[in-house]
Amino acid sequence: MLLRLAYLTVTNTFAALRLLPMADRDKDVEILALRHQITVLERQLGADTRVRFAPEDRAFLAALLTSLPREVLCRLRLLIRPDTVLRWHRDFMRRRHARTCRPKRPGRPPIVRSIRALILRLARENPGWGYRRVHGELATLGIKIAPSTVWEILKQAGLDPAPERASTTWADFLRSQGDALLACDFIETITLNGQRQYILAVIEHATRRVRVLGTTAHPSASWVIQAIRNLVMDLHDADCRPRFLIRDRDGKFRAHQALNQAAPLRTVPDPITDPERIIDLKVRRRDRLGGVLHEYSQAA
Repeated sequence: MLLRLAYLTVTNTFAALRLLPMADRDKDVEILALRHQITVLERQLGADTRVRFAPEDRAFLAALLTSLPREVLCRLRLLIRPDTVLRWHRDFMRRRHARTCRPKRPGRPPIVRSIRALILRLARENPGWGYRRVHGELATLGIKIAPSTVWEILKQAGLDPAPERASTTWADFLRSQGDALLACDFIETITLNGQRQYILAVIEHATRRVRVLGTTAHPSASWVIQAIRNLVMDLHDADCRPRFLIRDRDGKFRAHQALNQAAPLRTVPDPITDPERIIDLKVRRRDRLGGVLHEYSQAA
């Protein structure tokens, strides 16, 4: 179309130059001859036959005639109506505007391949994580991405939502951490003389061995602390190093927690803006609780 339009422009430019030396009388005669030829052509074609114009012909006529007022267009002898010329011009300007305003890449920019691979890695290594949990882990790594994008990537990869994937149950957790787990609680009993006693017992999950730490009629936080200290010394002598204690929310069990055992909350790092770091992501995984929990951090 562009080549044909350029050809029409050049040929009609030379035609206009040919009209410069002609007298007004010769021009009027030629105009009358052209108008008569149009009348003959319309009579031969009939009223029901429409003349079809090519796209380049429409563009040329619209550019040539649109500068004329509407009253002048109505007086011209044309194969088309003046409204058709104006409509061609509007369509031409609309297509030109749409072509110039069209973005180079429609839609959102594509996700970097390294980020996509990291999302799939987090989802496969942590079957219990949904897209919201994966999005939160990416935020802690300094990767800024929308949760809906994470969901779309998991859907395209064929990964089901977290409840439909394999997840770690409480029984699996106890089996994997049996050697490092202790559970303690009070057992209430009544003696023969009717006195109420409280027995502090501890069970080792690995061996199912129950240790009785002591009994008292008035349990307190200081008494529990001393019993736990005695238990720790006994376990140390038996070469048993438990790491976790399962207990209820009784206030007597909370006194042994020191303030330095509370880990401070970590702030979310700033998003990574360097394109080279995003393309070459190096994320290190650290297993916790024997591989039940995974922590991820940027490699130094």
